[in-house]
Amino acid sequence: MNPQVLIVDDDPVVRDLLCRFLQSNGFDASVLHDGTHLQRRLERERPSVVVLDIMMPNTDGLRALTALRAAGDDIPVIFVTARGTVADRIVGLSLGADDYLTKPFDPRELLAKIRSVLRRTRNAPTPRIPEPSAYVSFAGWRLDTATKQMLAPDGVMITLGGSDYRTLRTLLDNPNRPLSRDYLLDEVFGKEGTPLDRSIDVCISRLRQHLKDTARQPKLIRTVRHEGYMLTASVVHESHA
Repeated sequence: MNPQVLIVDDDPVVRDLLCRFLQSNGFDASVLHDGTHLQRRLERERPSVVVLDIMMPNTDGLRALTALRAAGDDIPVIFVTARGTVADRIVGLSLGADDYLTKPFDPRELLAKIRSVLRRTRNAPTPRIPEPSAYVSFAGWRLDTATKQMLAPDGVMITLGGSDYRTLRTLLDNPNRPLSRDYLLDEVFGKEGTPLDRSIDVCISRLRQHLKDTARQPKLIRTVRHEGYMLTASVVHESHA
């Protein structure tokens, strides 16, 4: 079965061009004209990856992805945007996008990114959930391993995307132990990452934002020079009441 790509873009010319190009390269492609009904579409159809334009009428790509991740959906998403500033790219990645492209782009570049994302998701390990534990508590935070939701000390509930959840679980499984970027890359994304891949740094940055931690004065996730990252907290596994 061919991998399927869902293209969400309000420009019919772009949708048609990308559909024909992807189909000629062994993919099945379907389209959606904006992000309003993306969640409903994904309930009926589960593509391998979503190519999501940011600037669209009604529901734009940022709001559509925010809603997906809040609902606990970690389907791979590649953002496409005409706004190529660093700030725009950081916003997209911080919301849980797996990659991004700036318009205009060569369709071959999109093809390469789709294949890279699919290799990662295909080889990503299944999150390891200790049995019969259902919650993991640390430093006042409480992670529900079933829903991938994290309860903050102030009572706010945060939903983690797939790669952020796997990064946090790997850190929680190895508390107070430095973990190299290569080790984290293998655990979170599988064997397709390269030593130069900075995806782990993006995941760590998002986790620090969620945990209200900072790189300069970290309290929970420390950067260990020449070694990697380390979670500095006591970890307790709990069962459902």
